[in-house]
Amino acid sequence: MERLEKQIQFILELDKIKKIRRQTYLTDGIEKEDDAQHSWHLAVMCIILQEYANESIDVLKTMSMVLIHDVIEIDAGDTYAYDEAGNQTKQERELKAAERIFNILPQDQAEYMRSLWDEFEEMQTAESKFANAMDKIQPMLLNDATGGKAWREHGVAISQIMERNSHTKEATEQLWDHMSKILHKNIDLGNIRKDEEEWNV
Repeated sequence: MERLEKQIQFILELDKIKKIRRQTYLTDGIEKEDDAQHSWHLAVMCIILQEYANESIDVLKTMSMVLIHDVIEIDAGDTYAYDEAGNQTKQERELKAAERIFNILPQDQAEYMRSLWDEFEEMQTAESKFANAMDKIQPMLLNDATGGKAWREHGVAISQIMERNSHTKEATEQLWDHMSKILHKNIDLGNIRKDEEEWNV
């Protein structure tokens, strides 16, 4: 019963992720998504888009990764991708959060969940590379669907997007080619600032 109580405590703790708002708008362009919606969306993307991974992936493992990758934001909060000040303290805040939150679970499950989170962060395996690619691609798709609303509100430049996606092509060349066309379109529409004369796709 002690094991079950810890598992239920963890499950209830995760309910808090539904309150963590992100900067990306839903396709209606009115509401912003929360971390639970974001993680669910990524898990579905892993199922649907797995055929575009450069390397064969364990889909269940990849889905598990994306479902828990933002759990630490219950304590650490969401750090906007292009928030330079927030990103300076992000790692410290997230490591502290991971230590507390995953250890609500029984030890074996705590270690497994933490290993998934660490693998996602380290981005060395085929699964973690693809999971990270989904994490980068999903907000771009939503931004495009809303006429670049969040990009425009934050004055996002193409150099920032390119830096954030420096490893996306390593995980999925075909999807990156598709996203490059979307980025070009949004530069032409003025939704993304063009702060570089040339950039490689």
